[in-house]
Amino acid sequence: MSGRVKRLLRRRRRAEPPALIRTPRPSLTYRLISYLLVFPVFRVLFRGRTAGNANVPREGALVVVANHGSHLDPPLLGHALGRPVAFMAKAELFRVPLLGPIIRACGAYPVARGASDREAIRTATDRLEEGWATGVFIDGTRQRDGRVNHPQPGAALLAARAGVPMLPVAIINSNRALGPGGQGLRLVPVHIRIGTPIPPPASRRRPDLEAATRACQEQINALLDQGLIQGRRLAPASRAGALPPSP
Repeated sequence: MSGRVKRLLRRRRRAEPPALIRTPRPSLTYRLISYLLVFPVFRVLFRGRTAGNANVPREGALVVVANHGSHLDPPLLGHALGRPVAFMAKAELFRVPLLGPIIRACGAYPVARGASDREAIRTATDRLEEGWATGVFIDGTRQRDGRVNHPQPGAALLAARAGVPMLPVAIINSNRALGPGGQGLRLVPVHIRIGTPIPPPASRRRPDLEAATRACQEQINALLDQGLIQGRRLAPASRAGALPPSP
């Protein structure tokens, strides 16, 4: 396919609202990592369970907004939701043999060290315009208690720019499994509760961004307060490349 044809297809694709664009299909590398690595780590080692999978839109762009307690969060979140989630990653990681191609295949995109917030927002917006679910840890950094304590407006700004909904997600106990503080890995249950989508902010004005950010914070912390998921059994995988959600 010529470069000109690719450019035309890209323009036509971006002419559609991102929320209606067909989501890119998971690559073979993504599926292999899902089944051979993330699945056993999440489901077996951490006795992982999910609730609220029916709230996840299966197609179109989406800003996934989550709390952040551990380096485990990105891969567990993307695979437990049943669709790939793109995350920012340090550019130098993409130059590491083997690791670079793997994280790229799983939807990660590079951000240079010291890059401005504006550049990072631009890069994430490009992903949304391609139809990806794009993940944002709303505090921006890991929290020792695993809660949303100091939410930043970046997720709301992304949603406002692209006109796509935000999906609040609570990752329970990852801060205890491998959180900040250097206590090492602990094999405690790590569960994920998925909330209900929140419409994009009405505008990029500060009051609208703050209201949407606050709504995400309140919903995520309320999901965390519900605690671990009780009495749920694993369901069979519904399609290739996705982890089986709990019923």
